Amino acid sequence: MGLVNFVLFLYCIIIILPTAISSHDGAKSEIIDVKGGPDDVVWVVQLSDLHFSVHNPERALDFKQLVPSALSMINPSLVFITGDLTDGKSKDLLTMKQDEKEWLEYQKVMEDVVKRSGLNKNIFYDIRGNHDNFGVPMIGGLFDLFSTYSLNGQLGRNGQVNSVTIQTSERKLLFVGFDSTMSVGLRGPTNLFGHPTDQLLHEINSALSLWDASQSAAKKTVTKISFGHFPLSFSAASDSGKTLKDIFLNHSLSAYLCGHLHTRFGKNLKRHHESSIHHHISQRYLQLNSHRATPFSERCKNCSSGGVEEFWEWEMGDWRKSRAMRILAVDRGYVSFYDTDFKSGAKRTIILPTFPLDSRFMFTARAVCNYKCQAESFHHDTIRALVFSASPIVSVVARVYDSRPGNLYEVVEVSMRRSGGYPSRGDLYTAPWNFRAFDDPSPDRFWLQIEATDIRGRSTLSELRPFSINGLRSNKHSWTWKEFLVMGCQWADLYYPILFSFYFFIFSLLLIPKAILTFSNKRYTYKNFSANGGFVNGAVWALTELSRVLPMVLYFSLAYLFYLILCPWLVGHVLTEDGEKGYMTYKGWVFLKFNEMGKLRFHGFPDVMVVVLPHLFFVVLPAVLVSGAVAAERGMYQDHLLSLSRKKKDDYFLDNNKGGGSVCSGGHGGRNHISKVFYLRGRWIRIILLLLSLAICWKHFMNCRALMKAYEMNPIVHFPLYSLSIPLLLAYTFYKTRSTE
Repeated sequence: MGLVNFVLFLYCIIIILPTAISSHDGAKSEIIDVKGGPDDVVWVVQLSDLHFSVHNPERALDFKQLVPSALSMINPSLVFITGDLTDGKSKDLLTMKQDEKEWLEYQKVMEDVVKRSGLNKNIFYDIRGNHDNFGVPMIGGLFDLFSTYSLNGQLGRNGQVNSVTIQTSERKLLFVGFDSTMSVGLRGPTNLFGHPTDQLLHEINSALSLWDASQSAAKKTVTKISFGHFPLSFSAASDSGKTLKDIFLNHSLSAYLCGHLHTRFGKNLKRHHESSIHHHISQRYLQLNSHRATPFSERCKNCSSGGVEEFWEWEMGDWRKSRAMRILAVDRGYVSFYDTDFKSGAKRTIILPTFPLDSRFMFTARAVCNYKCQAESFHHDTIRALVFSASPIVSVVARVYDSRPGNLYEVVEVSMRRSGGYPSRGDLYTAPWNFRAFDDPSPDRFWLQIEATDIRGRSTLSELRPFSINGLRSNKHSWTWKEFLVMGCQWADLYYPILFSFYFFIFSLLLIPKAILTFSNKRYTYKNFSANGGFVNGAVWALTELSRVLPMVLYFSLAYLFYLILCPWLVGHVLTEDGEKGYMTYKGWVFLKFNEMGKLRFHGFPDVMVVVLPHLFFVVLPAVLVSGAVAAERGMYQDHLLSLSRKKKDDYFLDNNKGGGSVCSGGHGGRNHISKVFYLRGRWIRIILLLLSLAICWKHFMNCRALMKAYEMNPIVHFPLYSLSIPLLLAYTFYKTRSTE
């Protein structure tokens, strides 16, 4: 009996205690034992950004028609739906709140998908996105429809963190999903970022640590993968300054799966994160490419990767327009994925190569160490691929191409055989190869493609993928500018530097010319600018004209800029139509009922940047520049009138020198003079500036209209200074410069 009690005690310490700790922290954990072959291979499916909408019923209809058969064919161990399950937008896309009809549709479609796919409902995990949080004052409250209609809600997974462990004979695969949406769900557009709290980060850390204590004792490797809605570039830091990236690096996560951005920003939304002892301050704000320039070969020293903290972040796109689906596989610890879409209809065959890995998006320092130290060398000796097909497969062929001649030249063609016995969860095909023959310093030299042929003779090709055996990664796949903006910029950290850089620039723009006019004897005039030219001379002359001719415009601009920093911008229904109103500042939204002991608590930071920065850069700054240009045009026109007053004297001089050929020869200078007189006499420059002012006012009007619809506001009552200041400033500028008197 004593031995039995001791064994039970060890079981409680190793198994039950970590689970109990996790449950205490709010993270619900489940365990799944996979049965059947192939051995040590697990695959899951990710879907994201469904955006089921009453205004776009085809999204739910296509999902209902296409996804069940695909899931039945793939037979995944888990299915993740990473946020934005419903759209929550009006037909004009301006009002953003929960719509129960969309949630009823989501519930109905998912019940049908689970039933027709033949999968267990418990393997589905859906998490909340920002669209699922529009106008939700409190999680679990009346307006929180996610908790009622989502699969997680129906299955009792009510915590912000949920984890599931898949156990194979060789390893544990720990998947941790989390909800980092706002605790107070603002209506859009100021609900764009993930907001992990310190409590949430603690729960995620605990969930990822679930098997750490038992890993060495059980001698089973743990592969950790996390999934959420927001990319890290759109995730804010907690109150203590900690981030999701810190947690993920600490656990050397294999991958973080997310959505949110959609494929309209690009298909290369992947990013490699790694720790470094040589942190440059710019690395906090920007990453110029999908991975840093540090070669992986430098990350593995003394045949150990224990000091390497790294993980891949893979944004997958959206169902909304792209009809995208991701299949992710873990084959003997190596993580790979394949993104497909159903825009052209159902897929009859899908091929996912699991080894060798894609050198662009999948290699890690662990792969370098395995190759360098010949650890687990038996893992390299086969080409491996999962093949999912609605019809029986009769032939699978792997081909390797060499790109060194300048185009692809086939160097290997080998038939693959189905691996594993029965029962089988899916079909893994393998082929032996001499992997050492492909040891090359170039990560892009060799490319892999696999062809599968079904019983009806239909052939399917996998995408061509570059691979690297010796752990080098490809640097030839750079982000586009749109991909860099959404993945490479850490917007939560950039918001304040951009904001205060703008203020420094515009205050310099307004005050330095005023100081020159007041304290300097040097005068910047139109004549000086005409004689010397230069952008700086022109800009200083235009702004000194603004200070001299329109001092009220200068003072009003300065006052308006101080108002935007010190006072609320607008007041509106940011949660529900009949709920308490909040007011917005550049720091976020404030609600009196959420304040603690008289201390202001700001919600929606840095989400408010989507209102603040466009107003400053596309309305305020252009308005100031146009005002200066209008003042300068008045000075030019005034100089033109003065030149006309001397016209008779100039004509008399020209008559006396007629025929001399030295004056007004009709050359290039004469044409410039005629052109300048034409523009000044007709005041065409003023007309062009007026059109620019109208464009600024139109942009401002559209912004105000969007805010009115979003937060149920009246521009005269709820945000008069924001809505009227710039149009009145421009109107006053043109009124005061209508004449030269």
